[in-house]
Amino acid sequence: MEIIKTKDGEKLTVALSGRLDTTTSPDLQASLAEDIDAVKELVFDMKGLEYISSAGLRVLLSSQKTMNKQGSMKLTGVCEAVKEVFDVTGFSDILTIE
Repeated sequence: MEIIKTKDGEKLTVALSGRLDTTTSPDLQASLAEDIDAVKELVFDMKGLEYISSAGLRVLLSSQKTMNKQGSMKLTGVCEAVKEVFDVTGFSDILTIE
């Protein structure tokens, strides 16, 4: 998985590509920990993400809980396969998906 972070003031955009699974989720969690405290808006650009596992969902849920306290979070560019996982797990009701 590739993680590209772009910070613009209090906005952090995290572009993901590849697979967000048990192997790569700790990398994303560690990468977010470096910056998440200083942001009010968190955007996950997921147009390059082709797969997400329960481990990836945990990272998104943790990020959402943090951002509920300090700002907002949204997901953009979600492919159909990943959107289906969000729908089946109920994450579509929890996350802002554009």
